[in-house]
Amino acid sequence: MKRTTATWVLAAAAAAPFALTALPARADTMLVQQQPSGVLSLSAQASDEVPQDVIDITLFYEKQASDAASLTDALNQHADAALKQAKRVPGVTAHTGTFTVYPTTDRDGKISSWRGRTEVILESRDFAAATKLAAQINSTMQVGSVAFSLSPEAERKAADKLTTDAIKNFKQQADSSARAFGYGGYAIREVNVGGNHTSPPRPMFAMRAMAAEAAPAPLPVEGGKATVTVTVSGSVQMTR
Repeated sequence: MKRTTATWVLAAAAAAPFALTALPARADTMLVQQQPSGVLSLSAQASDEVPQDVIDITLFYEKQASDAASLTDALNQHADAALKQAKRVPGVTAHTGTFTVYPTTDRDGKISSWRGRTEVILESRDFAAATKLAAQINSTMQVGSVAFSLSPEAERKAADKLTTDAIKNFKQQADSSARAFGYGGYAIREVNVGGNHTSPPRPMFAMRAMAAEAAPAPLPVEGGKATVTVTVSGSVQMTR
């Protein structure tokens, strides 16, 4: 029975070459007939510059010692003191950043000493409070860098407004394009809404100047702006 079945299958396959070769052409014809006409793909945007409302100040302490243990202890003491001081300031949060300990060698390749660095990062929406705290901690930790960013709440608020504008732009573009192609209107087939924000880079020399001029008075800082963009993309069916 197995042998007979195998022979029948081979015979059937050999007897149907024309049917098999004819199927792709027929499928292509059906796909062409089913493909909709008058479909237009569009993309519209709305952007705005939003003031950055979060400041991040990186404080650091570096030290060299003869052994790794005493060096690690000194680094931890400075970081802990800065974190405790930050906890007493309302509206400012602090967390540890990079922590490194590495050996230095002499000409013979032997370890001669150890160097280390620890960082504490202050974050706040209150620029004055954060910079004042950084200036106070400056006696034990130096200011390494100052960065600004946009909070999720500020970005969401800007995106909500821009979404309405982007959708309006999408609809206007769909209407004008449909009429330019000789159609009377359109119907939305699919649409996607997405957003992002970008911040211009801060010049490095400005951050170095702030670190060098650190004093008991608050650091003179001013946040920049971030560009928030909402994009609406999709396709419409143009109608007569």
